[in-house]
This record gives sequence, structure tokens and C-alpha cells, in this order.
Amino acid sequence: MAKRFGNKVVAITGGSEGIGLASARLFADEGARVYIMGRRQARLDEAIQEIGNGAVGVRGDASNLADLDRLYERIQRDHGRLDVVFANAGVAEVEPRPLGTIDEEGFDRLFGLNVRGMLFTVQKALPLLSSGSVVVLNGSVAGSKGFPGQSLYNASKAAVRSFARSWTTDLKERGIRVNVVSPGGTETSPMRSYLDARPGVEDMLNQLVPLGRLGQPDEVARAVLFLASSESSYIAGVELFVDGGSIAV
Repeated sequence: MAKRFGNKVVAITGGSEGIGLASARLFADEGARVYIMGRRQARLDEAIQEIGNGAVGVRGDASNLADLDRLYERIQRDHGRLDVVFANAGVAEVEPRPLGTIDEEGFDRLFGLNVRGMLFTVQKALPLLSSGSVVVLNGSVAGSKGFPGQSLYNASKAAVRSFARSWTTDLKERGIRVNVVSPGGTETSPMRSYLDARPGVEDMLNQLVPLGRLGQPDEVARAVLFLASSESSYIAGVELFVDGGSIAV
């Protein structure tokens, strides 16, 4: 059977763990030449071993423009083009920060990666993209909700949704599609650590989800690959919720 991403070049920020890593593995399994960016070299090296298939790791922070330049310079040298960008890197506040307790440092950290970093992840990739290329942004159900104490995170993910709308119109003449995948609660390592330290929270979250459980990174990753593939060729500017029905029901 032909592989959907045979010889396609794919870049993933935040690709060394969680949804980014799960997506990188699936892309590589389907023939893609995968480049991932992560901040910690040791974890990046482990991820490259897990992905296999000639995947390449570039150490860097997606909120650092020089690091993004190094990622794309490497891809330019190796292939001279880029077919898929999965702008996945992001951060969330572990502890609630209700209005009245938000400080500059927290704002700059969260918006610096989730909004500024995402914008420049895509903008700096544009010289490598051509007609038929695809951009997938990692959003969140938080962009459509008002979770208490999470106004910074909620707003940053609402910005991601807005980016997809605006960039779909900005890039339509170039034939580049932009869409958002928006996970609900997903059992990544940080999420598991958070839940294990707070007995009862997981049961409470599960009760809010019609399917009654957290999602798995691979389940979100399969949605990412769908949006990045020709199977979604007439889908642009949408937000695909992968949340067990929590937004829709």
C-alpha cells in the first residue's frame, strides 16, 4: 500500500514528547522525512530513536526566532522545500491564575510561545512552502471555553483559532491550506503527572467527556495526519476537535 507521506518533508515543533512525538512517529511510519524541534537535547535524542526512519532533531525553543531559523536552514540545506508544518509547541499554566493574580512574566512566557512562537513558526516556514503544502496548528478546547483561572491559556488558544482563519485567506492564492487540531484532555506525560498528584481530578474530568475518558496522543496524532493529507484536500480554516465530544455535546 502506498504511504500517504512518502518523500514528504515534515517539520514539527515541540516534537520530542506528547502529541508532537506521536505525530512524528506516524508521519515517519507513513514515509515522511521528519524534522522535530525540542528544547532538551537528551529528550530530543531519545525521541529521534523512537521515531526512527531517519528523523532529524534540531534543539531549540519555538519562541526563539533564531532557533526557528536554524530549523528551517537545516531543512533548506537538506531538501530545499517543506510540505507540512505542524506548529505544535505550546505551554499551559499548571496552577490557576485568575484575573488579579496574573503577572508580566507569566503573560510573556505563555503568549511568547503559544501566540508569538506559533506565528513565527509558520511565517518563517513560508519560503519553503509551495502550492499543496499544509499547515496544522495545535489549538485546544480551551480556546472555546472559559476555564476558570486559565484566561491566559484560553485566550492564547483562541488566537490560534483566529490565526487559522486569517492565514487561510492570506495563503489561498499560494495554495497552502491551514487548519487547527484542538485536543481535549489528553494523557501526555505532563498531564499524567498533574493528575497523579491530584486525586479525584481525573474522575471529575472524565465525567465532563461524553466518551468518559481522556484522549491518547495517538488519537490526536491521527487527526493531525488527516488534516495534513490529501484526504482533507477540501478542508481549510477549520478547527477539528479531538475531545471525546466535550465541546459538541
